[in-house]
Amino acid sequence: MKMHWILTVLLLVALLFWTLPGLAEDAPENAIEMTRRMGNGINLGNTMEACNGGALGGNTTDDPLFYETMWGQPVTTAEMMRGMKEAGFDSIRIPVAWMTNATHLKDGDYTISPAYLKRVEEIVNYALDAGMTVIINDHWDGGWWGMFGSDTEATRQLAMEAYVGMWRQVAAYFADYDWRLVFESANEELGARFDENSPLYCQDSITHTMPDSERYRLTNEINQAFVDTVRAGGGNNAQRFLLIAGFGTNIDKTFDSRFIMPTDSAENRLMVSVHYYDPWSYCGASSAKGATLWGKKKDYESMAALLGKMKKFTAGGYGVVIGEYGALTGSDGIMKANAPAYHKAFLDCCDALDFTSCLWDCSGFFVRREGRIVEDKMAAVYAGRNVASEAGKDYSEIAAAGKAALDATIADAPETLVETSVTVSDETAVAWIMFSEGSWAISYSVGDTYTPDSITPGVTPTDVQITGEGKYTVALDFTGTEKGYAENTAFSAVGISNGEQLFPGYCIHITEIRINGEPVKLKGRNYTCSDDGKCTRSNLFNEWVDMKGITKAVARVMYGDLTGISATILDRGSDCMNRIETLEVDFMYGPHK
Repeated sequence: MKMHWILTVLLLVALLFWTLPGLAEDAPENAIEMTRRMGNGINLGNTMEACNGGALGGNTTDDPLFYETMWGQPVTTAEMMRGMKEAGFDSIRIPVAWMTNATHLKDGDYTISPAYLKRVEEIVNYALDAGMTVIINDHWDGGWWGMFGSDTEATRQLAMEAYVGMWRQVAAYFADYDWRLVFESANEELGARFDENSPLYCQDSITHTMPDSERYRLTNEINQAFVDTVRAGGGNNAQRFLLIAGFGTNIDKTFDSRFIMPTDSAENRLMVSVHYYDPWSYCGASSAKGATLWGKKKDYESMAALLGKMKKFTAGGYGVVIGEYGALTGSDGIMKANAPAYHKAFLDCCDALDFTSCLWDCSGFFVRREGRIVEDKMAAVYAGRNVASEAGKDYSEIAAAGKAALDATIADAPETLVETSVTVSDETAVAWIMFSEGSWAISYSVGDTYTPDSITPGVTPTDVQITGEGKYTVALDFTGTEKGYAENTAFSAVGISNGEQLFPGYCIHITEIRINGEPVKLKGRNYTCSDDGKCTRSNLFNEWVDMKGITKAVARVMYGDLTGISATILDRGSDCMNRIETLEVDFMYGPHK
């Protein structure tokens, strides 16, 4: 009897220790193995990162639920997490706004509210209890990151002090949690938002644009401080898997050699995070009707090529996490055409490349109040793609299946999604207007490759075949779009496909631009250039061009010299730009006169 009692006590103690955070067995051996164990993930979007952005003056209450429901999401429950797990999601990324919601940083105090820490912990435990791995970060957070680019040295120093202090508190609070809890250094802020003027933290304190060299240097410094701080946090933090936010979480900018992964006292415990919403004119369109077409062969090939750049990191032993992605549902709540195919192809890419990913979701796909993915075709994409379904399989088998599925999709995809009135080949030149609306919601064939099926439904283009020297007109009609017009422009240019090869040295000389049939006054002279050595281009509005670097080597004009040239000849402040129903450009094409 005594022995039976002792065995019972030992069993109870063992069960207790098994349920304590930090003591789960069978931890992954390295960061790449960790990403495989994470499976497919989802974000708990617009929830713990929901904040007032400074409009109410920062932390106005100690009640975390006030913020948790601020952006329209329901209070998070354990049932929701179980529903996500059943839908095929093995991990969850929980964005958090620590500074704006849980501190008084505007007063110099970055102490995190115990109530907020406790609420985040409750949600973390819901997910862990459901059998998920968890990522927590600091996510935009009212724009406090702009403090790093402040004109004031004291503000810049406070930014780093607060950042380190924030992670010191978070690491200490969760120190006993095991490998299933991952910390992520930031969201999209590193590099991209160091000079953002936050209404709460940085108003009137930034009067410059930080050069990219400084952005990269500071990004690397912050990520290193993150790793060092967490590793010194005690408990399981010494070996915790850490997710390092890429430069703006942009794949191309993170691929840049100036982005450097931190050094780490732990071996093979670092992963890198980037986001994928390409093309934004499809993924981020505010309505399903306003999204550009997607699904031709080149679309799938472009997806595989861009994601493939991140193999640079797995080759170095780092796990890769696509922390956000998705053909997002818009304000109309309707799933975009071809969205299930987009998501399936994306997941096939991740399988083939050995990446994990987290769908960005704010009850658009997985409706939390219903506890399920409501669109049957989308639900089918995720069902059966979880870790359990892959148990016992070698990674090479999973990768081969992903590549085979993607290859089959590409082989079956159409070459084009729309017919065009001009002949498209390497031996022809086509002129068109590249265009993105001010909000990026309406677009047409943006980029140096002529893609007439990259178009917002309802846009009617007038593209022309270039046969040699002469006068030409290209145009866009927006009256057939959902709202019937384009509101201003974020980017626009006249492009001529294959112009550099077929007509080397030729210039685009714009003679008139008409909006809604009326000529507009231009802010400067247009010039001709080429970014890729193939497409001839003349910018109508391109604010990213550094005119200081424009010389005869990169720009040419039909008449005179480069005096007065501009990459922003359209005036975005003009009244006519607020409602562009039609846009027409007359130009002469030929050699320098």
